[in-house]
Amino acid sequence: MQTEEQPYLSVVVPVYNEEKNIGPLLDRLYPVVAGIGRPFEIIFTDDGSRDASLRILREKARDLAGVKIIEFNGNFGQHMAILAAFELSKGEIVITLDADLQNPPEEIPRLIREVEKGHDVVGTVREKRRDPFFRRLASRAVNITTNRMTGMEMSDYGCMLRAYHRNVVDNINRCRETTTFIPALAQTFAADPAEIRVSHSERAEGESKYSLYRLIRLNFDLMTGFSVVPLQLFALFGVVTAVFSLGFALFLLVRRFVVGAEVEGVFTLFAILFFFLGIVIFGIGLVGEYVGRIYQEVRRRPRYVVRRLYGFEEE
Repeated sequence: MQTEEQPYLSVVVPVYNEEKNIGPLLDRLYPVVAGIGRPFEIIFTDDGSRDASLRILREKARDLAGVKIIEFNGNFGQHMAILAAFELSKGEIVITLDADLQNPPEEIPRLIREVEKGHDVVGTVREKRRDPFFRRLASRAVNITTNRMTGMEMSDYGCMLRAYHRNVVDNINRCRETTTFIPALAQTFAADPAEIRVSHSERAEGESKYSLYRLIRLNFDLMTGFSVVPLQLFALFGVVTAVFSLGFALFLLVRRFVVGAEVEGVFTLFAILFFFLGIVIFGIGLVGEYVGRIYQEVRRRPRYVVRRLYGFEEE
């Protein structure tokens, strides 16, 4: 049974409209963490749920020792929900877990053992993913693109079942950016990261919160939040294009003197023009993405607003 001791383990679970999954999640999660035999806390962050998620969480918190709740004033996103829990967590080992039960809580002891071996960040790779083909394809594209752009080596950015040592969590808490991606941020602070393979299940209830638009936004956040490589690549492409354009102009000049004036090839020139115009527009959008991130940071608005805490008052 949970005591008033300093928690050794903190389990962080962001929640957004998961009323049908909270009960089954705690039925499986609570025995796992209680069976570890060390003081623990389970911190749920309700990210502005519009269903009965908060009510169910409050009922569970009254019945189960160590269950705590952070209630947001609105919907601020999964990573802000995790960051709020990180700031209030006290465990030596902090584990993040989604509420949809696609990653089984029974894998938690394995992550703890890896941290106890000396790894400060333990990532996971989903085996035999039960997601639709589109989700698997988009996830693979994000993994490959991000690794190339940032120089990190992570096999599965989308799996939130991860373990962090307190030192890494403390460093994350010192970061104040308004847009971030926690697994990648933790990787920048990790001295000895590791990855393990975990099982994966289909979502039993509810719907995924990541639409196509949010997946695209995630990819932009990863690329622009942790690397300036996209800007450098675009600058390099501009130099190469300028060289080829100069060569093509010289070719057309020589051809005019040799062949004479002609109107053939006008549509080819238009096609080339539209291609480079598209590249320029893409580049403007890329620069705008970085400028937009700077704009968000300089406003210094709160990253999230906590309406109320449950279970923290007693400490």
